[in-house]
Amino acid sequence: MKKSFFGVCGVLLLVVAIFSTVSAANVQVRISGWGGSDQAIIEEMLRLYVNPTMEKEGITVLYEPIADDFQRYIVNALSAKTAPDLFYMDIFWAQSLIQAGQVEPLDNYLAKSKILKKEDFIPSLVDAFSAQRKVYGIPKDFNTLALFYNKDLFDLAGVAYPDENDTWNTLATKLEQVSSLDGVYGLALQPEYARMGQFAYAAGFQTFDQNGKSNLSHPGFRAALEWYTSLAKSRAGIMPADLGQGWGGGAFGTEEVAACIEGAWVIGHLKDQAPNLNYGTTFMPKAPSTGERGNFIFCVAWGMNKNARNKQAAFKVLEQLTSPEVQQWILERGLALPSRVALTDNPYFKQNNREAYANYIVFKGASEGIVEPYSFGEYGGRWMSPIDEVLRAIMSGESTVEEGLREAQFRLDQEMQR
Repeated sequence: MKKSFFGVCGVLLLVVAIFSTVSAANVQVRISGWGGSDQAIIEEMLRLYVNPTMEKEGITVLYEPIADDFQRYIVNALSAKTAPDLFYMDIFWAQSLIQAGQVEPLDNYLAKSKILKKEDFIPSLVDAFSAQRKVYGIPKDFNTLALFYNKDLFDLAGVAYPDENDTWNTLATKLEQVSSLDGVYGLALQPEYARMGQFAYAAGFQTFDQNGKSNLSHPGFRAALEWYTSLAKSRAGIMPADLGQGWGGGAFGTEEVAACIEGAWVIGHLKDQAPNLNYGTTFMPKAPSTGERGNFIFCVAWGMNKNARNKQAAFKVLEQLTSPEVQQWILERGLALPSRVALTDNPYFKQNNREAYANYIVFKGASEGIVEPYSFGEYGGRWMSPIDEVLRAIMSGESTVEEGLREAQFRLDQEMQR
């Protein structure tokens, strides 16, 4: 009887052990981001770096690209409790998910991790995905704004290139001088806060004051608005739409403007659409009143679902998605700018070509001057809409600066009182 009893127990233990092994091998972590060109990139990254490591941990990564409006998808999926374990969080709307309590705080996981630490990443990027001193997202890559200029056009006009010592005023002078060329305007002036706003930050404006209000009569905002729109009064600047273009990079690529304000996303466009364009890149000009530059951080982070099925496994995947090896691969492929501080002095940036240097300027832009996240709290794009419309009206000659300021403030106050 004893022998039979222990024999049965041994079989049961073996079954339990086998079941446990199979269960461990079948831990699945769902991750999701937008589709399009990102899909092939993520699939290759998973194949080369993430899956081989995760398979050793008994974890299977299931990637779910979303081709449509990703923000709408993730908001609905989180509400329905069908969201993936890890997902993209765009800096533009991440705080709304965080404030809604739908994202897992990562501080406890980071404290135990051997390969993923908060201090490994550019501080301004981490801050953008933090709230109440807790970290809710690990930035995977980012962009800032830089000034791209056409070297040949500046040479032809006999004008010095824009450089890091420029102020708003010296840059305006250069733009006006280069616009003396036939068929050429100075700067692509997109009527968007996404381009004008960083000038306001350089001059001391803050999106929200201590009371959570937005004061567009602030001297810094007024100065930036006046300077930016004044360029449209001469050939020193022009709205891309007036040239039949949808954005500044398009007008720059056709050499209708001598300069544009864009992020590293314009590099790929130029490589495909204007491969022979001889361009340079420099930092944003300084505000005369403060001597500071301004900039926006455009960033995407990986966040963890508050209701993730296996949070420990999900964090292991997150470690690999943002590992030094993956970020080095992203940088060398020219796919995006990685978010790790250690890559500041990476050999890639020291290559003697315009693309590497442009990426370096955009990378350094995250720590040059007054840098603010491209985010407007709970209001999102609704905060910018009144300002964007006023920018168009002023540059089109339909409104004065004073009228525009009053109109934008009135509409913004209404929006924020909803």
